[in-house]
Amino acid sequence: MATASRARDRERRGPGRPKPYQKESAEERARLREADAEMFARLDSAVFRQFGHYLRPYRKAIVLAALAVVAFSLANVAIPLIIKLSIDDAIGVGNSRLLGWLAISMVTVAIVYWISMYLQRLLAARVAERVLYDIRRDMFRQVQRLSMSFSDRTPIGGMMARMFGDVGALQEMLETSIEIVGDLLLLFGIIVVMLVLDWQLALLTLTVLPVLLLVRFFWQPLARRAFLRIRRNASIVGAYLDENVSGIRVIQALNRQPVNHDVMDGKVDVLFTSNVRGAQLGALLMPVVELLTGTALAIVIIVGGGFVLRGSLEVGVMVAFLLYVQRFFEPIRSLTMHYSMLQRAVAAGHRIFELLDLPLDVADKPNAEPIGDIDGSVEFQHVTFGYDPGHPVLHDVSFRAEPGRTVAIVGPTGGGKTSITSLAHRFYDVQKGRVLLGGKDVRDVTQESIGSVMGMVLQEPFLFSKSVYENIRYSSASATREDIVEACEVIGAHDFIMKLPDGYDTVLEQRGSNLSIGQRQLLSFARALVANPKILILDEATANIDSHTERIIQRALARLLVGRTALVIAHRLSTIRNADEIIVVNAGRVVEGGTHDELIKRDGLYAQLWNMNYASFDDLAGTGDEIARAPVSAT
Repeated sequence: MATASRARDRERRGPGRPKPYQKESAEERARLREADAEMFARLDSAVFRQFGHYLRPYRKAIVLAALAVVAFSLANVAIPLIIKLSIDDAIGVGNSRLLGWLAISMVTVAIVYWISMYLQRLLAARVAERVLYDIRRDMFRQVQRLSMSFSDRTPIGGMMARMFGDVGALQEMLETSIEIVGDLLLLFGIIVVMLVLDWQLALLTLTVLPVLLLVRFFWQPLARRAFLRIRRNASIVGAYLDENVSGIRVIQALNRQPVNHDVMDGKVDVLFTSNVRGAQLGALLMPVVELLTGTALAIVIIVGGGFVLRGSLEVGVMVAFLLYVQRFFEPIRSLTMHYSMLQRAVAAGHRIFELLDLPLDVADKPNAEPIGDIDGSVEFQHVTFGYDPGHPVLHDVSFRAEPGRTVAIVGPTGGGKTSITSLAHRFYDVQKGRVLLGGKDVRDVTQESIGSVMGMVLQEPFLFSKSVYENIRYSSASATREDIVEACEVIGAHDFIMKLPDGYDTVLEQRGSNLSIGQRQLLSFARALVANPKILILDEATANIDSHTERIIQRALARLLVGRTALVIAHRLSTIRNADEIIVVNAGRVVEGGTHDELIKRDGLYAQLWNMNYASFDDLAGTGDEIARAPVSAT
């Protein structure tokens, strides 16, 4: 079946069409091996140390589980010993009374065995779920706190793989961790009892252990690398899947499906290969354990049987040894399977704690205070900034937006307009200079408080899969339904909302796809109005709106901006003609500044655009000589 499917894929691609996705090259494999070696040097200790941090609050439950494990191990060790006493000290000498007491003891031990097993698994499951809850909570909090630079370079699918796939691997380990401890205690108890019963036979039986340790010595580094590679490849597949699901409209429009299928096929093939490799390594130890079990039993039968025939060993001791050997290798079998799972979990734990330990590129100072009540002014003082510090996108930018005034920022695509607004909200930190809100450096106040005085309306409105009402009050939990309706009436969204199936209670589809782009943008404006910020940033907020909707929004903006400082990015010059000040930005520098009439009189870059019948700034990108001659205003 699989062969036929692959043949159809080859036929569909055609003989002259190579598969776009290639497996890792030799250089890439060498690089990954080097990275793995560096990571494994600190993997176990770091991961388990951080596990200890999450386990600490549940010490009482862990102690109770440990006591249950001890009782379980003692009961397990006691059963062969009771059988030995029954054979040698009761049946062998005809002591029926002792045999009765031993039978009662066996039942008692069985009850202790059952209760302790139940308690250890119940307590382990509870602790595991609580720890996983704490880890998921901290991961979500960390993702919310990480700077925009992290979001820019991290695929959503890869993040989902960490938050679900890797956490799932941890869940498997935590729920069985108590069994691992129990297996180790049982091994120790069996070895002690066997040595007490007959140390010579015990040492001969345990000669198989060095072979197991030798196999494990060579197996462990291979398994670590294989299981980490599985987690990495699963993340790659998840990221590509998310990208294709999110961009399905573009993919179908460009008829990209066959190529993307081939790329996905290649990535899944690499994941399949790594999973098979992991399964092979995971299954390798089990046959070894079975072989060693048979060898140990053979030693007990041959050597122990010889001792019994010579009269130097009681029959009950030999029977106990046979039972102990079976019990000895049962936890080894369990540990073998658990060890494969443990390797997967440690690899997953490394990726989780790697996320949790990421430093915050933008972090509050230890003495940062809330921004408090400010006048709403925004000022840039000689700001230089670059997403890559070696390649600044803003150079010595300075301007001031007075309280309650509207400042428009215009310029070619890639000139740095959005970077200016991102710095105002402190999504990133400046390299040089200062950004002041109400006279306070944004680096001296808490980031959360900046959001309380600043609102943003973006070119691509983002709506959640909630009701219209919940979307509008998303940042204003205290807003009443009357506040929501009033804001929508002001913005001009009330009429179309009332035409929806359930009005304000209509649940939107993913990202509001059951609304037009104009309707979505109107809801974004209503959300900003309800939040009532001192400072409002409009980043191409009317770029995707038709002329009729734009006229509605322009009327709404006249009321929305009353008493607020506004930074408005726009390509349509007609939308910012009445701004109190217009700043022209090109190649990361302020090249002009002033009112519309002042800029027209200067006959610079802005005037050229206006005279070209509101041409797009993109049409002038690259006209360096003309831009260079444009006068620069000291704003």
